[in-house]
Amino acid sequence: MLKYGPSTPTQSAMSDPMSAVHKPLPAKLMPYTLRPMTPQDLAQAAEIERDAFPTLFPPTSFRRELKNRMARYIVAVRRDDLCQPAATPSDAAPKPAPTPHAARLDRIINGARNLWQRRPGAWQPGQQYIAGFLGAWHMHDEAHIIAVGVRSPHRSQGIGELLLIGAIEQAIARGMQSVTLEVRVSNYIAQNLYKKYGFKRQGVRKAYYVDNHEDALIMTAADICEPLFSQDLRLLIRAHRQRWGASDRTLA
Repeated sequence: MLKYGPSTPTQSAMSDPMSAVHKPLPAKLMPYTLRPMTPQDLAQAAEIERDAFPTLFPPTSFRRELKNRMARYIVAVRRDDLCQPAATPSDAAPKPAPTPHAARLDRIINGARNLWQRRPGAWQPGQQYIAGFLGAWHMHDEAHIIAVGVRSPHRSQGIGELLLIGAIEQAIARGMQSVTLEVRVSNYIAQNLYKKYGFKRQGVRKAYYVDNHEDALIMTAADICEPLFSQDLRLLIRAHRQRWGASDRTLA
């Protein structure tokens, strides 16, 4: 397994003799980590796909994809330590009795919360909560990203970029020479993210998307094992960490 993230010491920490005496302050952590998709994630992955790609047909058979030797799927999961409810001290002072108005308000809030919790959803208590996934096919010396999906409430939180980082790192570790993908010609936000990571336009697939026959841009990041690309990738990962927090990335 390939592991990346905050557990790796920084160069400054290794070269600073005082680091052995004074522990550094804990780094800001991103609420999400990456790991390979497992069969236990199938229902959540399908739910995210319906959210991210509501017009997609037929839906992806994630169970079949996990058996595909070319396919590599990773998921962004919420950190367990941020999901646990805060412990209540045993000697905490008792709360004063609520007023009749406050009691009625509590009943309304609790009723709404119970209705929300009973809404059908793929995530169940005791499972790791998945915020997004990325799928890629590794063919010969090229990794082809086929899908990136993030739950709508968790977009614009650096999760899609984290998944892209993980896919590139995984491709490099497996000896791929390039990463390629298709993106809608109207999806400028995604295009700008891919350009930021060295993807360049290589062509157009006419009427690629079946829902509205929109064209797709073919974008490719070439020579991903070259030192210059690796240097740029490290800088981009550092910038992502500074903005969103450090994140462990365990990749198959």
